[in-house]
Amino acid sequence: MFRNLTPVVKNLLLITVGVYVISAFFMPQLKAFFALYYVHSSRFMPTQFLTYMFMHADGWHLFSNMFGLFIFGPLLEQFLGPKKILTLWMVCGVGSGLLYSGYTAYRMNQMDNSISQFYSNPNPDNFREFVNDNPGFFKSGVYDFIDAYDRNPENQTLIQRAKDNLMSVREMQANVPMVGASGALFGVLIAFAMLFPNTQLFLLFPPMPVKAKYLVLFYGLYTIYNVINNNPLDNVAHFAHLSGLIIGAALVWYWKKDRSNFY
Repeated sequence: MFRNLTPVVKNLLLITVGVYVISAFFMPQLKAFFALYYVHSSRFMPTQFLTYMFMHADGWHLFSNMFGLFIFGPLLEQFLGPKKILTLWMVCGVGSGLLYSGYTAYRMNQMDNSISQFYSNPNPDNFREFVNDNPGFFKSGVYDFIDAYDRNPENQTLIQRAKDNLMSVREMQANVPMVGASGALFGVLIAFAMLFPNTQLFLLFPPMPVKAKYLVLFYGLYTIYNVINNNPLDNVAHFAHLSGLIIGAALVWYWKKDRSNFY
């Protein structure tokens, strides 16, 4: 099985797994430098648009991305060649990071508007709305505080405490890191579906065959649903996945259009 690995795919696997082992067991501080942070965070560095691809949250996160590369990457490399498969992986990964950063900036702007609205008109209803929009950042005890604030809406101590809570949540949101090669992997998935649409793949769960184009269509629709649904308790960067699909599709479309260079 491993003898069928192509050079670029094998090197990407070795580098990514190696970085994970080093960061997980020997140098956990690497995450502070390699993970991708909000562009206005004090932890942000431009190099993170590249390095975040080689960091993963845990072993399962690493396995799922590398397994996808292991399954779909070799055939793509044989067909496209080493330069194009590496270009696909890197462009989709970096591009996903860039687009996700724009999406994060948009969401941060929404949060800043909500905070400004509260500051200009501090009241329990505005605070409750903010809590409901960002439930993952508050402990259950916050609703006891809201009840107390409801009963004393003019209490300056409670107002200041509410403001402190809002700014604390903003700080946490600004410093939530994104890691993983999922954006790059989704670019590989869409490329495989576009180039080998009728290839039969056998799923493990449920155990059944499915054509590549239908599998990727399912992943695409599921990703779009999660982006629209925008569950605040979901810590998966679905927009980065969608970005990888879009960039990968555009890249393969361009290569197929330029047939004199593609074949």
